[in-house]
Amino acid sequence: MNTESFSDKVIYQIYPKSFKDSNGDGFGDLGGILEQLDYLADLGVDYLWLTPVFPSPQRDNGYDVADYCAIDPRFGTMAHMEELIAESGRRGMGIMLDMVFNHTSTSHPWFRKALAGEKEYQDYYMFREGTPDHCPTNWQSKFGGPAWEYVPALGKWYLHLFDVTQADLNWDNPRVREELKAVIRFWKDKGVRGFRFDVINLVSKPEILQDDPAGDGRRFYSDGPRIHDYLKELVRDTGIGEMVTVGEMSSTTLDNCIRYSSPGEQELSMCFNFHHLKTDYQNGDKWSLMEPDGLKKAVPEMAAGHGKRRRLECPLLVQP
Repeated sequence: MNTESFSDKVIYQIYPKSFKDSNGDGFGDLGGILEQLDYLADLGVDYLWLTPVFPSPQRDNGYDVADYCAIDPRFGTMAHMEELIAESGRRGMGIMLDMVFNHTSTSHPWFRKALAGEKEYQDYYMFREGTPDHCPTNWQSKFGGPAWEYVPALGKWYLHLFDVTQADLNWDNPRVREELKAVIRFWKDKGVRGFRFDVINLVSKPEILQDDPAGDGRRFYSDGPRIHDYLKELVRDTGIGEMVTVGEMSSTTLDNCIRYSSPGEQELSMCFNFHHLKTDYQNGDKWSLMEPDGLKKAVPEMAAGHGKRRRLECPLLVQP
């Protein structure tokens, strides 16, 4: 694992859809980012984190990926991405891609093959036998409603912790893990210098799925039973231990974040968590907001209105 500290690096997030439109179609694109590289370099940026630019139906702003190794035409072409990687590198900046490995779009070829009855690809996802009147568990989607969708043609339910068009992958299947490693190698070979892993702490589900009488199920699948084994395997087999890697952590604890990012664990460089956001949840419900004073509790120095730049001790990114 790389012992280099990333605490003095500047990671600049770009949401390509709204960053800059280079061809006048009203939609931000890779060409627009290319046009602004000198500006970004002048800001002192070390890494450009791009939210997903892969082919997607855009049901969740690109986090519903239909092909991990291609570029959505609305953003440009693979040639544009290769140019962006090269030109960023010439200016001392690395490209960091956002990898969505907990789930794929239901438009992904793997899922389409699963729906067509191919057992091999059904095993890529969390399918469970059942009847239309009885979900496998009472787990709730983070987007609201049941976390299971019934497929009448198969007589099976599939798990979707997010939108119904985002089917959870079965990381217990070694073939799935090998497919995802191949994705990392593909982009690494193209010169990508970092990765952010979306909701990565949700990928390991328990062997036995059960109802949650006291909640929505997250206590069973957050920081699951094999998560550390799977992260260590991913890092070891792709050689990304020398790169900046950020794990987005959903519904976890700060202690878990510290473990994920501990150099001794050989997993991630740092973690991205959301404890500061939950200060304005009313009775723990994200959809029922309190008065907007939560940020004052999470970032007291910012709320105090200091006029000069100061380091804010706020657990947004956890790094040892």
